[in-house]
Amino acid sequence: MYSASDLRKNLKIQIDGAPYVIVDFSFTKPGKGQALYRCKLKNMINGTQFERTYRSVDTFEPADLKEKKMQYLYEEDGKYCFMDTETYEQVYLSGDQVGDATNFLSDNLDAEILFFGEEPIGVTLPNFVDLTVTVAEPWSKGDSVTGKSKPIVVETGYSLQAPPFIEEGEKIRIDTRTGEYLTRVKE
Repeated sequence: MYSASDLRKNLKIQIDGAPYVIVDFSFTKPGKGQALYRCKLKNMINGTQFERTYRSVDTFEPADLKEKKMQYLYEEDGKYCFMDTETYEQVYLSGDQVGDATNFLSDNLDAEILFFGEEPIGVTLPNFVDLTVTVAEPWSKGDSVTGKSKPIVVETGYSLQAPPFIEEGEKIRIDTRTGEYLTRVKE
């Protein structure tokens, strides 16, 4: 059990049988009376947010969350299929649960699936993914001197800015946290 003094940003707690993450947190100690802990909470299943104030005597149950390494297989009708590589069990996540990770999902990509009890509720990708460039304008000599970048599109349909020397068919490394180009990948 957590007490109110344990509350902090990104702590995951369970309220009324649902997992919540603390998005924002502040502590106030008025002149007299108990200390107050103001929290902005986000439901990890449906994404709803609300603010609530707690006193120092309040206690919280830790959220029953587990992460399991799984492999991305395919997308069908807005559902994303992931498979446990040990048991071959498959789970499906909705587009809302996957979020911006859809920009970087390629076949057979290993990812961490977050479970609340037995229900999958989210995905965490590796920090870097290697994807093939499918659309890139050709560059002319001297373009690299100006330090400009150009728009490119990778195999997942995600578009980003990259140096002008990047060409179609090349593999590049992308940071999944920022969505930015990092480097070319030599095979």
